Amino acid sequence: MRGSGAGPRLPDPFVTVAAVTDQALRLLRRDRRLAALAAFPFGFDLDRAAHGHVEEVRLASGGELEVLAGDDTGGTFFRCAGGSVLYASSEGEAGIIGSTVDEALDILTGLPGWENYLGLSPQDGEEALRAAVTETEDEIRADYGIDEERTELRAALGFPARSPVELIGLLHAALLRTEPDFVLLNAEEGRAYDPLDRHPRPPLWETVLAAGRADLAALRARDEEVGQAMADDPVRRRLALRAAQFDRADGDLPLLRRLVRHEAESSMTDELRLAAVLIGLHGRAEDLPLLDEIRETDFDTACGLSEIRDLEADGAALRQWAREMDESMFGTDPSDEPLDTWTDLAADQGLTELARVPLIRRLDEIELNQTLLRDPRNPGRLNPAPLGSLARDFDRLGDLPQALRAQRLYVALQETAWDRVSALRDLAGFERRAGHLEPAARTLLALRTTLEAPGDDSLAWWQRVNLGRFIVREHDDLAQALADGGHAARADEVRAAAEGLRAQLVQPGPTR
Repeated sequence: MRGSGAGPRLPDPFVTVAAVTDQALRLLRRDRRLAALAAFPFGFDLDRAAHGHVEEVRLASGGELEVLAGDDTGGTFFRCAGGSVLYASSEGEAGIIGSTVDEALDILTGLPGWENYLGLSPQDGEEALRAAVTETEDEIRADYGIDEERTELRAALGFPARSPVELIGLLHAALLRTEPDFVLLNAEEGRAYDPLDRHPRPPLWETVLAAGRADLAALRARDEEVGQAMADDPVRRRLALRAAQFDRADGDLPLLRRLVRHEAESSMTDELRLAAVLIGLHGRAEDLPLLDEIRETDFDTACGLSEIRDLEADGAALRQWAREMDESMFGTDPSDEPLDTWTDLAADQGLTELARVPLIRRLDEIELNQTLLRDPRNPGRLNPAPLGSLARDFDRLGDLPQALRAQRLYVALQETAWDRVSALRDLAGFERRAGHLEPAARTLLALRTTLEAPGDDSLAWWQRVNLGRFIVREHDDLAQALADGGHAARADEVRAAAEGLRAQLVQPGPTR
């Protein structure tokens, strides 16, 4: 992930206003008869709030949760900041079921057996929706009454008459608002609850690219104000280039030439190579001097675009190079792009939760099925690199709990002593910054143990390279954090270890 520019997403204005509409909840809390009806047969039991949920949970976004009620299956109703009601089952599923407490109660009392309708949507048609409700309610009536109870409770709570079709529409709309802001996590393990429903959502790339598509359209319309913004805003520039990747037009060459010059100011980025490829696909020999000039911007661009230097001075060679690069690195289908392309660009736009949630779900997948890390070139070996990338991505999003989770898995999968020591140093840094000072001290102890008995020769030169200096620096930082936290004895121990390591470093010789 290239950098955050990330900030909290602005709250949905509707949700902010909705927080004040909880009249029905107040009535239930004042009237035991109504509260008993809500508990049975409608499964909203205020008394179960005292027991909390079956496990400690938190929102991935860090928002507040208030336990409102529970049901007889172990599920829990939470009120989130802003008023939305989140239902979490005891089986690890969760979703928004109402934009306000009143709306949630409207749905729960109007649709007994509402859990049977989670897979339905208005697109299924009124006939199918009514048939599903009739079937469910007939099954409920075989065991206990709901009709008189529903009439009494809804009248007392002031709910208007609503058709089941309208209520299913409200439920469907609420469920679709669950991600990204209301994803529930197991507080201890950090894993995300599964969605309560399986309704399709727009792909991540579609939301991320929306601003870039708008800017690309403006550039094509020769909007000079947007063109100047591209020069000054690297995020908008990258988004416009990605939009151009998936919506290619013959007339884009002039704007691509302009964008590539500005993108070179950011040094070697994936989008700089993309811009060069999109230009090269036009096969114009007169673009070779421009691309060679871009290549010579700095050392990184010279390395990253080194192939351009060797191209023959004709358009056919340029087009062939661009086609090969396009096929191996880019293409025209946004769903083929690696996940981090879109999470990076989401974070760059300040869409923090939009970036965080798919990264958490990806980490969940890997944690539960490490065969996903299998190296396609060597099926007998696991490649832990994606875990290291996830740890860095979470760190840049400011999510140290998830960074720690990814890094611990990453450490466990290291095969060489060098890689293990490097990973342990990073883990200790995450732990220290998260305030987990004692675990950080234990991690550095494991690091020193590996230095003393590496088990292979990969650490033969650790004292002579930056790794050694980085290790000492982490010991120094932890010793200071321990001292600042009042752990003097532990601080002295880590400081002494740092001095012992420092004495082993080979200082660089004098330069001539």
